[in-house]
Amino acid sequence: MSIVKLSKVTFIGLAADRESLLTDLQKMGCLQIIPLATESMATTEAKSTVGAREALQFLKTYPYRRRQETNEQRFDPLAIEQKVLTVRDTLHKLEDERDFLIKRLQDMQPWGDFVLPSLAEMGNYRLWFYVVAHHDLPKITEFTATWEIVRSDQRFCYVVVVSEDEPTDITVPRVHLGDKPREQLAARLDDVYLAIEDTEAERAALTRWYELFSRNITRLEDRAACLKAASQAYNQELAFAIQGWAATEVVSTLNDYAENHSLYFDAQDATLEDHPPTFMRNHSWLAAGEDLVTFYMTPGYQTWDPSSVTFVSFVIFFAMILADAGYAAVLSLGLFMGWKKLGRSASGLRMRPLLLSIASASVLFGILMGSYFGVTPSSDSWLGKLHIIDMTNTNRMMALSVAIGVFHIVLANVMNASCYPHWQQRLPSIGWISIIIGASALALSLVTVGTVLMVIGALLILVFSAPNEKPLARCLQGLLGLTRLSGAMGDILSYLRLFALGLGSASLSIEFNRMAVGVYEGSPVGLVLAILILLLGHSVNLILGVASGVIHGLRLNVIEFFNWGLAEEGTLYKPFKQIGD
Repeated sequence: MSIVKLSKVTFIGLAADRESLLTDLQKMGCLQIIPLATESMATTEAKSTVGAREALQFLKTYPYRRRQETNEQRFDPLAIEQKVLTVRDTLHKLEDERDFLIKRLQDMQPWGDFVLPSLAEMGNYRLWFYVVAHHDLPKITEFTATWEIVRSDQRFCYVVVVSEDEPTDITVPRVHLGDKPREQLAARLDDVYLAIEDTEAERAALTRWYELFSRNITRLEDRAACLKAASQAYNQELAFAIQGWAATEVVSTLNDYAENHSLYFDAQDATLEDHPPTFMRNHSWLAAGEDLVTFYMTPGYQTWDPSSVTFVSFVIFFAMILADAGYAAVLSLGLFMGWKKLGRSASGLRMRPLLLSIASASVLFGILMGSYFGVTPSSDSWLGKLHIIDMTNTNRMMALSVAIGVFHIVLANVMNASCYPHWQQRLPSIGWISIIIGASALALSLVTVGTVLMVIGALLILVFSAPNEKPLARCLQGLLGLTRLSGAMGDILSYLRLFALGLGSASLSIEFNRMAVGVYEGSPVGLVLAILILLLGHSVNLILGVASGVIHGLRLNVIEFFNWGLAEEGTLYKPFKQIGD
């Protein structure tokens, strides 16, 4: 649970060594490139390799794949990619032109075959075409220019208006027929159809490289990333410079590499003015917490890493909202069935601990709640003896939810205060801690303690919200800071959703059970209908419970918690590395 300290590193060397340096840096995967140039000689080449996945998808979607080529010595992935993308672009252009010609010919059909006269023959007059519904014909008859109905059917009149400029008094939309005769457009459409067939044949021929192309896709993307990095370097005819962010702990390794390859190397610690990216590092079990955090925002480099706190609190919130051991058992079964599949990808491996924690916590909380698909075991059973939380006890559950909210917001202020280097900067967060705890003490009828804590907290906020300002500005900033009091109370009360959603889920499951029992007892086919009600009702309730757990479990973290715990937002650290790693 930490944000890794970064250093700004610079490599300078001869132009001939640039490609080898970038290749080695990509293998190391420890440097985020800082662009030193917006354009370079490598930019054009880099653009040609960014569509590897698109090229692969274009080959994959062809329904009749040719016999696959197996000789890798004849396979040039960059050349094949360029050919595939060229064929794709050509095919898209031809298809667009085909659709345009079909539409234009359909629009021209009611008007018959004709050739527009030249402007000289028309005396600089033009023909304007309108398809007018019969009830809109008065809109044309009121127009003073020359016009003529050349054809009509049961629905429309086909009107030609003669005018130098497009009429502005006619509210009926104009039909665009162009200046080419219908015969010429039809001939071009035939040519386009033939060209599409030829292009599809080229596409079919290229499908023989699909398997080899698929196996080399990461190499193509790595090449594209390398060329993009080259385009971001500072390049001259004889020399180059590459700059980037690297973890301070690997600076010595990069320095040794530079010395061994005769490159100039420099490293400087990150400063506030540099605005470095945020590199979060957590234990593999908590890595999914980073995904939960960055789903909404990335903490600033000078703040702290909330990944572990978000991981734990999200798991707890989800379990409280689901509030049923039976539903949790279904989720656990689904996780068990998909466990191996999750292990096939890096993202799946990161999600495994989070999903396992959610399933385990949900089962445990459901047991404590004594709810198994809405059924509560008898108090004499061993499961009944584990039933120690009564969801129907409104006062106790509301108090528990508010207590969780108080702890969560206080923790956010504690972590926020710990980020500041100077003690005066920490005091406003400490003031909010004092106010929140004081308000909680007042709610517990500890009037004296609560009042003292709230007064101390208000003074800390009033005096230290802007410690470097003049007295008047300092006081105004403090008063402005105190306006967050209502927001603090609102954020804490927002945690009541943990109780409300859990109670709602439990109530729905109980009602579905009652409906099933009623149908079973009152209908000749009651057993079948009861089973359908149970399956449908509990399936819907489970889906709603999971959706509520994800949405509101995240919301309490990224809205309420982050609002008090993270003072600034940053950018995510994205190292230049091989995709296959």
